[in-house]
Amino acid sequence: MPDVGLNHYLLLGAMLFSLGAVGFVVRRNALISLMSIELMLNAANLVLVAFNRYHPVDHTGQIFALFVVAIAAAEAAVGLAIIVSLYRLRRSVGTDDADGMKG
Repeated sequence: MPDVGLNHYLLLGAMLFSLGAVGFVVRRNALISLMSIELMLNAANLVLVAFNRYHPVDHTGQIFALFVVAIAAAEAAVGLAIIVSLYRLRRSVGTDDADGMKG
């Protein structure tokens, strides 16, 4: 069985982050944008925990990962509330429709 090294985790994290960034930039749906942001945050968590596993001086990577999870939960709650409000007003969750909500 081959060893899974730090480089493998970093490559997986980079691929997940890139997939999330492409999904955020390309798609116009607000729900897809939120899922893409969550994917990027999870990729960052993977890298933080991987560094902590291979350099276990203290648990800094895991502590930062817990903070990122808390921030992601708050972002999801606020983002979904905004999307529900947008859907009630415009009957659409497209980000182009949110532009008309100014003033």
